[in-house]
Amino acid sequence: MDMMIEKLAQYWAYPFVQYALVVGVLVALCASLLGVTLVLKRFSFIGDGLSHVAFGAMAIASVLSLNNDMPLVLSITVLCAILLLCAGQNTKIKGDAAIAMLSVGALAIGYLLMNVFSTSSNLSGDVCSTLFGSTSILTLTKTEVWLCVVLSAVVVFLYFFFYHKIFSVTFDESFAAATGIRAKGYNLLLAVVTAVVIVMAMNLVGSLLISALVTFPAMSAMRLFRSFRSVTLCAALLAVFCAAAGILIAILAGTPVGSTIVAVEILLFGLCSLLGWAVRR
Repeated sequence: MDMMIEKLAQYWAYPFVQYALVVGVLVALCASLLGVTLVLKRFSFIGDGLSHVAFGAMAIASVLSLNNDMPLVLSITVLCAILLLCAGQNTKIKGDAAIAMLSVGALAIGYLLMNVFSTSSNLSGDVCSTLFGSTSILTLTKTEVWLCVVLSAVVVFLYFFFYHKIFSVTFDESFAAATGIRAKGYNLLLAVVTAVVIVMAMNLVGSLLISALVTFPAMSAMRLFRSFRSVTLCAALLAVFCAAAGILIAILAGTPVGSTIVAVEILLFGLCSLLGWAVRR
């Protein structure tokens, strides 16, 4: 135990560890706040769909040899989030079908572009890193960290500033619209903010594991609490803990960062489920 603490103290002196923890905690916090609303609206799988869109956008940026792919990836992902929202309100294309079509289509086109136009000598490694997370979370620059801090601050501010409106839209969208709340506008805000969080999370857990950041903390908190406020606060705390613990374990054990964070979330979900079951008995 003493050796582990000493090793952690040594690693903490490196800026890349500090940057990884800051970004990881902020991304997990934002994802957990949105996750409660998305899970309750039965739209949690939007994270998976938009993450595949982000993968396709990253493939396009790679083909174009862009030094900074964030603006392009963010723009395409936000646009697709808006299209998903519009399609979900279309009676001909239901929300789940729209997510499935866009998700699989973006994943296929992205992989096709990387195969046809890629100049990388390790294509399979690049694809695997993008899908399941990579060491890029440990090679963040100060500019990337500050960008993440600013975007996270905007997400958290918007969530708490419109908290009561989001609460109303989450539980009864029709009643919220009848009381004068612009339900469609707040749904659009949720879709855009979710897209921003998805893009920020790409470097942390990869495009295939992003939905875990959205769903697991929310589902774990729901095993312990019943009120919306309590579930939201608990989900935020659990997400921050899982992100920090997962990153530190990954650094010490040499395991993939994204998979380690998700493994910690699975373990915590099991513990919360057992605790909730014991309390209800």
